[in-house]
Amino acid sequence: MGSDKFTKFNNNYPVNIELKVQWGDMDAFNHVNNVMYFRYFESARLAYFERIGVMDKSNKNSIAPILAETSCRYRLPLNYPDVILVGARVIEVHSHGFLMEYAIYSHTHKCISSIGTGRIVMLDYKTHEKVAVSKRTLNLIKELSPFF
Repeated sequence: MGSDKFTKFNNNYPVNIELKVQWGDMDAFNHVNNVMYFRYFESARLAYFERIGVMDKSNKNSIAPILAETSCRYRLPLNYPDVILVGARVIEVHSHGFLMEYAIYSHTHKCISSIGTGRIVMLDYKTHEKVAVSKRTLNLIKELSPFF
Protein backbone atom coordinates (compact mmCIF):
# COMPACT_ATOMS: atom_id res chain seq x y z
CA MET A 1 0.00 0.00 0.00
CA GLY A 2 2.91 2.37 0.43
CA SER A 3 3.76 2.41 -3.27
CA ASP A 4 4.47 5.61 -5.19
CA LYS A 5 1.31 5.07 -7.27
CA PHE A 6 -0.83 4.80 -4.14
CA THR A 7 0.71 7.93 -2.60
CA LYS A 8 0.27 9.86 -5.86
CA PHE A 9 -3.36 8.71 -6.02
CA ASN A 10 -4.04 10.02 -2.51
CA ASN A 11 -2.38 13.34 -3.34
CA ASN A 12 -4.36 13.78 -6.57
CA TYR A 13 -7.78 12.87 -5.16
CA PRO A 14 -8.45 14.85 -1.97
CA VAL A 15 -11.61 12.89 -1.17
CA ASN A 16 -11.45 9.13 -1.37
CA ILE A 17 -13.24 6.17 0.09
CA GLU A 18 -12.24 2.54 0.48
CA LEU A 19 -14.67 -0.14 -0.69
CA LYS A 20 -14.54 -3.91 -0.91
CA VAL A 21 -15.42 -5.44 -4.25
CA GLN A 22 -18.36 -7.73 -3.51
CA TRP A 23 -19.04 -11.07 -5.20
CA GLY A 24 -22.38 -9.65 -6.36
CA ASP A 25 -20.60 -6.78 -8.15
CA MET A 26 -19.40 -9.20 -10.84
CA ASP A 27 -21.21 -10.26 -13.99
CA ALA A 28 -21.38 -13.51 -15.96
CA PHE A 29 -17.90 -12.85 -17.39
CA ASN A 30 -16.36 -12.94 -13.89
CA HIS A 31 -15.39 -9.28 -13.68
CA VAL A 32 -17.06 -6.27 -12.07
CA ASN A 33 -20.07 -5.20 -14.12
CA ASN A 34 -19.77 -1.81 -15.82
CA VAL A 35 -22.74 -0.42 -13.88
CA MET A 36 -20.88 -0.92 -10.60
CA TYR A 37 -18.17 1.56 -11.59
CA PHE A 38 -20.82 4.28 -11.72
CA ARG A 39 -22.05 3.24 -8.28
CA TYR A 40 -18.49 3.44 -6.96
CA PHE A 41 -18.16 6.91 -8.52
CA GLU A 42 -21.48 7.92 -6.95
CA SER A 43 -20.26 6.91 -3.50
CA ALA A 44 -17.11 9.02 -3.92
CA ARG A 45 -19.14 11.93 -5.34
CA LEU A 46 -21.44 11.89 -2.31
CA ALA A 47 -18.45 11.78 0.03
CA TYR A 48 -17.10 14.85 -1.79
CA PHE A 49 -20.49 16.59 -1.55
CA GLU A 50 -20.62 15.87 2.17
CA ARG A 51 -17.13 17.32 2.55
CA ILE A 52 -18.13 20.60 0.86
CA GLY A 53 -21.48 20.78 2.64
CA VAL A 54 -23.89 20.51 -0.29
CA MET A 55 -25.58 17.46 1.27
CA ASP A 56 -26.35 19.36 4.47
CA LYS A 57 -30.01 18.65 5.32
CA SER A 58 -30.17 21.80 7.44
CA ASN A 59 -29.95 23.77 4.19
CA LYS A 60 -33.47 25.25 4.05
CA ASN A 61 -33.38 26.26 0.40
CA SER A 62 -34.20 23.96 -2.48
CA ILE A 63 -30.82 24.17 -4.21
CA ALA A 64 -28.86 20.96 -4.63
CA PRO A 65 -26.44 19.32 -7.08
CA ILE A 66 -27.66 17.14 -9.90
CA LEU A 67 -25.63 14.84 -12.12
CA ALA A 68 -26.04 16.12 -15.68
CA GLU A 69 -23.57 13.86 -17.50
CA THR A 70 -21.20 11.03 -16.66
CA SER A 71 -18.56 8.86 -18.32
CA CYS A 72 -16.11 6.09 -17.53
CA ARG A 73 -12.92 4.87 -19.18
CA TYR A 74 -12.20 1.27 -18.24
CA ARG A 75 -8.49 0.50 -18.15
CA LEU A 76 -8.35 -2.79 -16.26
CA PRO A 77 -11.13 -5.15 -15.15
CA LEU A 78 -11.76 -5.55 -11.44
CA ASN A 79 -12.57 -8.89 -9.81
CA TYR A 80 -13.60 -10.25 -6.47
CA PRO A 81 -11.86 -10.18 -4.05
CA ASP A 82 -10.29 -6.75 -4.15
CA VAL A 83 -10.24 -3.61 -2.07
CA ILE A 84 -10.51 -0.41 -4.05
CA LEU A 85 -9.92 3.23 -3.28
CA VAL A 86 -12.33 5.52 -5.13
CA GLY A 87 -11.18 9.11 -5.41
CA ALA A 88 -13.00 12.29 -6.36
CA ARG A 89 -11.84 15.77 -7.26
CA VAL A 90 -13.12 18.80 -9.13
CA ILE A 91 -11.18 19.55 -12.32
CA GLU A 92 -13.26 22.43 -13.76
CA VAL A 93 -15.53 25.03 -12.21
CA HIS A 94 -18.30 26.71 -14.20
CA SER A 95 -20.83 29.36 -13.25
CA HIS A 96 -23.62 26.87 -12.60
CA GLY A 97 -21.64 23.78 -11.68
CA PHE A 98 -18.42 21.88 -11.97
CA LEU A 99 -16.79 18.87 -13.58
CA MET A 100 -15.64 16.10 -11.28
CA GLU A 101 -13.11 13.40 -12.01
CA TYR A 102 -13.11 10.02 -10.32
CA ALA A 103 -10.55 7.25 -10.26
CA ILE A 104 -10.55 3.74 -8.89
CA TYR A 105 -7.32 2.38 -7.47
CA SER A 106 -7.12 -1.42 -7.16
CA HIS A 107 -5.10 -2.71 -4.22
CA THR A 108 -4.80 -6.08 -5.96
CA HIS A 109 -3.36 -4.63 -9.19
CA LYS A 110 -1.65 -1.66 -7.48
CA CYS A 111 -2.82 0.74 -10.17
CA ILE A 112 -5.78 2.80 -11.36
CA SER A 113 -8.36 0.55 -13.01
CA SER A 114 -10.69 3.24 -14.33
CA ILE A 115 -11.21 6.98 -14.59
CA GLY A 116 -14.54 8.73 -14.90
CA THR A 117 -16.12 12.15 -14.97
CA GLY A 118 -19.35 13.67 -13.79
CA ARG A 119 -20.74 17.05 -14.77
CA ILE A 120 -22.55 18.56 -11.82
CA VAL A 121 -25.11 21.35 -12.13
CA MET A 122 -26.60 23.23 -9.20
CA LEU A 123 -30.36 23.12 -9.53
CA ASP A 124 -33.22 24.88 -7.78
CA TYR A 125 -35.65 22.02 -7.29
CA LYS A 126 -38.61 24.43 -6.88
CA THR A 127 -38.12 26.19 -10.22
CA HIS A 128 -36.14 23.45 -12.02
CA GLU A 129 -33.68 26.14 -13.12
CA LYS A 130 -29.92 25.94 -12.82
CA VAL A 131 -28.39 28.39 -10.38
CA ALA A 132 -24.93 29.75 -9.70
CA VAL A 133 -22.60 27.81 -7.43
CA SER A 134 -22.48 29.59 -4.08
CA LYS A 135 -19.31 31.40 -3.04
CA ARG A 136 -19.15 29.19 0.05
CA THR A 137 -19.19 26.03 -2.09
CA LEU A 138 -16.61 27.47 -4.48
CA ASN A 139 -14.32 28.33 -1.57
CA LEU A 140 -14.60 24.80 -0.16
CA ILE A 141 -13.84 23.32 -3.59
CA LYS A 142 -10.79 25.57 -3.85
CA GLU A 143 -9.59 24.45 -0.41
CA LEU A 144 -9.68 20.84 -1.60
CA SER A 145 -8.21 21.65 -5.02
CA PRO A 146 -5.51 24.28 -4.61
CA PHE A 147 -4.72 24.26 -8.35
CA PHE A 148 -7.78 26.48 -9.04
